[in-house]
Amino acid sequence: MAPILRRQFLAASAAALPGFFNVRDYGVAGDGRQLNTKALQRAVDVCAAGGGGVVYFPPGRYLTGTIYLKSNVTLHLETGAVLLGSKNLQDYPATVPAFRSYTDNYTEKSLIYAEKVENVAIEGRGVLDGQGAAFKGPYKVRPYLIRVVSSKNVAVTGVTIQDSPMWVQHYLDCDNVAIRGITVSSRCNQNNDGIDIDSSSRVRISDCDISSGDDAIVLKSTSARPCRDVVITNCVLSTACNALKMGTESNGGFENIAISNCSIYDTRLAGIALEIVDGGLLDRVNISNITMSNVGCPIFVRLGNRARPFKEGMEKPGIGRLRNVLISNVQASGANKVGCSITGLPGRPVENITLDHIRIEFTGGGTLEDAQRQVPENPDKYPEYDMFGMLPAYGFYCRHARNITFDHVETSLARPDQRPALVSEDVEGLRQHPAAVLP
Repeated sequence: MAPILRRQFLAASAAALPGFFNVRDYGVAGDGRQLNTKALQRAVDVCAAGGGGVVYFPPGRYLTGTIYLKSNVTLHLETGAVLLGSKNLQDYPATVPAFRSYTDNYTEKSLIYAEKVENVAIEGRGVLDGQGAAFKGPYKVRPYLIRVVSSKNVAVTGVTIQDSPMWVQHYLDCDNVAIRGITVSSRCNQNNDGIDIDSSSRVRISDCDISSGDDAIVLKSTSARPCRDVVITNCVLSTACNALKMGTESNGGFENIAISNCSIYDTRLAGIALEIVDGGLLDRVNISNITMSNVGCPIFVRLGNRARPFKEGMEKPGIGRLRNVLISNVQASGANKVGCSITGLPGRPVENITLDHIRIEFTGGGTLEDAQRQVPENPDKYPEYDMFGMLPAYGFYCRHARNITFDHVETSLARPDQRPALVSEDVEGLRQHPAAVLP
């Protein structure tokens, strides 16, 4: 049976099943011009009222404002189906979640919104298109595409998500989230993070292809609740900012995080960025089997003290802790001449950081003056790999640290550099195995 006829047959057969709701049966136009918000919401509501099921989008272009996803409802976008975000901000009602966090300052609007729901999914081979270039201005006038808050058993699989006005997708205070096999292409506006996991637990991200204008996959903790038990694997990432990041918001911290088997390319800032700057604890983070090409800085680890509270009126958080990090089997080329850094604060070191079987080629070009410069502390500065300026080491600069291990770490240069490969200041327990590997 031809593929088109087969899809038509399956759709017609499924239409007779209970729990299957074709949006076309609710007066939805698929012409990309008529606004379908009310009709689409009616399909979701009827599905939920009947105990749940599948809201099915056949091929077509479905223009809409905010859709509120309900428990036990799956949105299935067939190949050729495009859920098209309205360009009119008035089509996105302000929705403030009961769970309060620093993201209250970022957004009140989303294309798909879910709060206090369970057993929900967005799936298929269709497209979510936010038409994000149409939105100009600060945070709150640019909607997210997907926002899920205080929910359980959430799945997003297969779909392509493109051109968000702001963050592409945000999962806040959630449990049991699975994001698999999606494509994200969003570089049309500011703050185009690919995936934001925030104060959530038991999260699996796998087999995703992300090209984003802001951080590609970022863990945040914009509340007192930590991000915990998160697995990220088998992803391909490219971004104008950082590829794999924890922070900047770190109030609740990050614990039990495993990241593996990712390819990072054409990334302007850091490939791996681990940041605790608003209090919180980063503990037990394993990152392995990562390749990078044309990345500004392969590895950036920072414990700072921006000390931003997650709600207005709260006292500033104290200095956090960053410890027990293992980064292994990383190969990177095209790193620029700034260098990598692992830094804490005076009296508050980062602890137990192991780099194992790392091979990095740096651009080089540093001068003797660079090698002799004093590096500022910048305790409250926004953390980025270049926050200290040119580092005195072309490879790794370590400061205010305890128990740092370099095990089979190899560095090389594309052109001469007058800085050493490694500089350490106020570091207790620096180990190199074998000693000759890091020149």
